[in-house]
Amino acid sequence: MNPWKLSEEELQARGAEHTAREMCQQPDAWEETTVLLEQQAAAITAFVKPLLAKPELRIIFTGAGTSAYAGDIIAPYLREKTGRDILSIATTDIVSAPHQFLHDGRATVLVSFARSGDSPESIGAFDLAEQLVEEIYQVVITCNADGALARKARELPEHTLTLLMPPQTNDKSFAMTSSFTSMLVTGLLIFDMDDFAANKALVQRVAACGRRVLQSGHGLPELAAAGFERIVFLGSGALYGLARETCLKVLELTGGRIAAVSETVMGFRHGPKSIVDDKTLIVMWLSGNAYTHEYEMDLLREFHHDAGSFKVLAVTPAPDAAVAGLADYVVSLDEGADGPWGSDAYLALGYVLFDHILALAASLSKGVAPDTPCPSGSVNRVVKGVVIHQLAE
Repeated sequence: MNPWKLSEEELQARGAEHTAREMCQQPDAWEETTVLLEQQAAAITAFVKPLLAKPELRIIFTGAGTSAYAGDIIAPYLREKTGRDILSIATTDIVSAPHQFLHDGRATVLVSFARSGDSPESIGAFDLAEQLVEEIYQVVITCNADGALARKARELPEHTLTLLMPPQTNDKSFAMTSSFTSMLVTGLLIFDMDDFAANKALVQRVAACGRRVLQSGHGLPELAAAGFERIVFLGSGALYGLARETCLKVLELTGGRIAAVSETVMGFRHGPKSIVDDKTLIVMWLSGNAYTHEYEMDLLREFHHDAGSFKVLAVTPAPDAAVAGLADYVVSLDEGADGPWGSDAYLALGYVLFDHILALAASLSKGVAPDTPCPSGSVNRVVKGVVIHQLAE
């Protein structure tokens, strides 16, 4: 299952061994994650259910970079499903302006996503929540049992819950791939335990589709080598969170040699469209929601009639003839069109594989080693150089 059609020896020689393996292991890791959550279902329910009985409860998903974007995908989905006050706020925002985001007087759950758990901002946000919110509960979702964040949570068992991802998801490569998606699965499921069986089946369906995507490649490695200098990622709602993450992945893996930006479908006309030139690829993550899709189709029609040689790649839940008539390239998560997905957050889980195929191929086309795209060390796997300043009482 190698969409780039490169041997292990070739991947190793080009500095892509770890990134490629971690991308391709994702469907298996998602299913393993659901098994781990099922084994811990009693403990998760015992922690979460009393909290959900609090009508004033505030849930904040947090992380930095890719870990923040997991929350950007999950929060809109859970907010719609539960009607609760659920937000996604990056740790980088919390630590720099904590009083704008952490308020005493309301029960709050801070859900931290962290691959290593050693980023200064992750630890800083955890500590600030303890300092500023009297009724604070913390959920730590991490790939590293020995990280500083997991250790801190274990010291406060009375109001924390730590959930460890499968060991292989503690990615060795620079960019977060299987770590991100496994934590995404966890965040989607733990506040919806009453529907765990149905949600687990949905993850299994996404995993099955994902294996087919990774097997096929859908011509994306060839598209990535077509010489694009800019890539624009567009999505709505939860899929805007995906757009932000997929944009970052291209920037990271190409070492910035391809300029990538993200925006909402509706927001793109309001200035950001200025970035489009003849060497631009526009990637649209299309929603499974019929109403949202009307706005996407409007923009696709606009692109279809615009002058210029830019190209549009539309990613759809299932084959769509109307979309195919407007976009230059179309790929579908579920070629068999096996019923509706129910939520764009689960679509995002599968869609990300298309970006991973594209981003790694783009990296290789630019002569970059995906495992270490920034050999100078100015950008690191675990952020360095951040000082968390003491907040006065």
